[in-house]
Amino acid sequence: MLTDSTPYFSVKHDFKAYLTPWPDDKPIPSESELNLMLPLSLQLISDVKSLEANCLLQLRHLDDEAKTIIEYLKLQSKKIDLVLLHILERETHEGEQHLGVFFGGSGIRIIGSSLFEIGDTFKITLNIKEELISLLCFGHVTTTQMVENNPISTDTQYVTDIVFNRISDIDIEQLVKASLSVQQKQLKQQKLARKSS
Repeated sequence: MLTDSTPYFSVKHDFKAYLTPWPDDKPIPSESELNLMLPLSLQLISDVKSLEANCLLQLRHLDDEAKTIIEYLKLQSKKIDLVLLHILERETHEGEQHLGVFFGGSGIRIIGSSLFEIGDTFKITLNIKEELISLLCFGHVTTTQMVENNPISTDTQYVTDIVFNRISDIDIEQLVKASLSVQQKQLKQQKLARKSS
């Protein structure tokens, strides 16, 4: 379980977040209960990711000749992930869809027309397509504010920060790795842009 005292690096990146309000009088599920709440498709992705991580960890102890095998297995794993995420994209998700703009191992930031109350708790499904991540967690609103001089929309928009208060350790690890991967890609793009200008 993650608490507010365990902050992680977060990165700017667009993704989808599906939020379902969680009643104040209902306790947040434990991690084992959270695992039981996973839809079959999310459970499948979680199992595949876990198997892949264990397999790659064991292969890293082999000599240099194993690098080719590791790269091949990573490619095969990515293919499976892409197929699973394609299936997920076609599924109907529970909750209201919101645009995510920042994510990390400790929480997310969303933007939209919904004004939330500080402390509101949600069951959240995150889909970060480019990083092949789809997961289920719980979080609560810590800040929300109106976007001033919004160049994208004339409608009133709000930026809302949500901190996770129930998420599996495996999913935290996935989000941390994904945030570092996104940052690396962004740095490469900036470097290329500077070279071409």
